[in-house]
Amino acid sequence: MNEGELFYGGDDNRPDVHGMRPGAEQGQAGKEVKARPQPVPGEVDTIGANELSFSAEEYLGRIASVRNRMVDQGLAALIVTDPANIYYLTGYNAWSFYTPQLLFVPSSGPMTLFMRDMDARGASHTSWLPPEDIVGYPERYVQRPHIHPFDWVAFALRQRWEVARASTSPVGVEMDSHFFSPRAFRALVNGVPEWRLVDSFELVNWIRAVKSPAEIALMRKAAKVTTAAMDAALGTIGVGVGQNEVAAAIFEAQTRGGEGVWGDYPSIVPLMPTGESADTPHLSWTDRKFERDESVSIELAGVHRRYHVPLARTAVTGRPKQELVRLEGVVAEALSAVLDVAAPEVPTAELARIWNRVLALSGLEKPSRLGYSIGIGYPPDWGERTISIRTEDDQILEAGMTFHLIGGMWMNGYGIELSEPVLITDTGCEPFTNFPREIIRV
Repeated sequence: MNEGELFYGGDDNRPDVHGMRPGAEQGQAGKEVKARPQPVPGEVDTIGANELSFSAEEYLGRIASVRNRMVDQGLAALIVTDPANIYYLTGYNAWSFYTPQLLFVPSSGPMTLFMRDMDARGASHTSWLPPEDIVGYPERYVQRPHIHPFDWVAFALRQRWEVARASTSPVGVEMDSHFFSPRAFRALVNGVPEWRLVDSFELVNWIRAVKSPAEIALMRKAAKVTTAAMDAALGTIGVGVGQNEVAAAIFEAQTRGGEGVWGDYPSIVPLMPTGESADTPHLSWTDRKFERDESVSIELAGVHRRYHVPLARTAVTGRPKQELVRLEGVVAEALSAVLDVAAPEVPTAELARIWNRVLALSGLEKPSRLGYSIGIGYPPDWGERTISIRTEDDQILEAGMTFHLIGGMWMNGYGIELSEPVLITDTGCEPFTNFPREIIRV
């Protein structure tokens, strides 16, 4: 079998598109798609349509914003593979992103969600899409060496009359999505040679940067889970306690939630570099036991309905070292200075300059960025991969933007992390949590 071959040989060599639309005959499906308008969220009587986190108007507004930006970028259609963006546009939420899935967004009319056949029913349980716009590809395409699910999807798009009408201009693809592999790209290139696939440059991600009031309400709920998880960590750390025991307490709190808010699973596991290993930020845990007068940097997130509110603090089992105390004061001062200035119309580069200025007065420097945009998250990251707080970025702050500001300093053999998840309001900046900006003695 050649790498580009789509279907098995045998008595029936017809393309396997049976069941693409329940009750529809081959060929008729495309004509129906072409004639139908964009479905309205909540109008279909499915479990997902009846349990949406947002109003129909909000979902339609998101789709309209995406299509307006598609026009600005000269795109005839958009291929979405980032699970966070699929969730943002459709509400679909399941652990299915480890196999290829794709949301096809044409310039007008219905969107189509393609996924593994066994997961298609899950989309009717969590998304607002009608069943005819949820298409499962056959199981035999999953993790095969010479065929790819997008081989099948490419033909299915052709059967649905989507290929020709999207051939007039380039088709955008999320080139930097964690879940869009080189093989997936090659399958689309080979399967739809009429299309000129171009980078969409995080088109949907940038629209997500400004949160609606409903999204902010979910993030406030997620912050309650964040608080519960950090309290659990600080309440468990102690001399002789294993790192894994602290991780277990965090995971329990992240799931149970707090103040009546249940917790969703985080995109990143709890991070807790300890002692000399605290000179780097992204270490997880072992069964190593905490020693007296030892520091640990804890970074975690509370999550509610996929919206993340991360937080980092440094704790010490006893007395902190003098060099850590020095860092504590400088980092707290620098973070406070940034929060005092953060407001609409302020460039992100200005926040970075203020941070760098305070550090420089104490002879310190932080080469890495100060922060990044947050919101919806799926493994392996809770960042939105758009706005970064650093001097090279010139993004202007807007009300409704949300960030994780990382006051992290990683020195030689020690380090400190004091972070703040924040919301840009109409008049300034508001932290989502209320932990002291200092080393916490446990």
